[in-house]
Amino acid sequence: MTLAKNWSRWLTALALALVCAVLPARPGDCGSIYKYVDADGVIHYSNIPSRPEYQAVQLKPLMVVHKTSNSRPSDYDRLILAASARHGIDSNLVRAVIRAESGFNPNAVSPKGAMGLMQIMPGTSKYLGVANPFDPQENINGGVRYLKELMGRFNNNLVFALAAYNAGPQSVEKHNGIPPYEETVTYLKRVINYYAGYR
Repeated sequence: MTLAKNWSRWLTALALALVCAVLPARPGDCGSIYKYVDADGVIHYSNIPSRPEYQAVQLKPLMVVHKTSNSRPSDYDRLILAASARHGIDSNLVRAVIRAESGFNPNAVSPKGAMGLMQIMPGTSKYLGVANPFDPQENINGGVRYLKELMGRFNNNLVFALAAYNAGPQSVEKHNGIPPYEETVTYLKRVINYYAGYR
């Protein structure tokens, strides 16, 4: 399937997810995610089980190791607004990503080594010129800049950009869309729900 076809499919999925974020979930509706594996071994995910092959899946929570922090989300408003204005990204989207990535803990470290508020990997941190990923200003500016680059790389497709932020842009390109990773699907649902709540 081409990126253009996937774009249309995932734009519809994004719209459904945003509706699900603001409306109460009904049984068998937005509150669950289902998957099935087709004859070619391709894994399909959906929030609506439109075929009998779909089975409900239990999504594992994203694992982030948190060091102690007494910070509050509002502590970073000024930095988020500045970076968002600088790079042309909606500040509410940035808040949603930070909340999903680190829970607004500037000292968060993931088991894979991602660091700080926007959970920047060491290699990405070096590429972005983020010398201290635990410094909130550097981290937010670097993370927002990277998100902007991903939006450009995927023709302003928000879902693809977010998937690339989580799983890497090569994974999105390899799968011509959302990578079939439960962590990435969980991440997308979480960010979209938070984003809808902030708007």
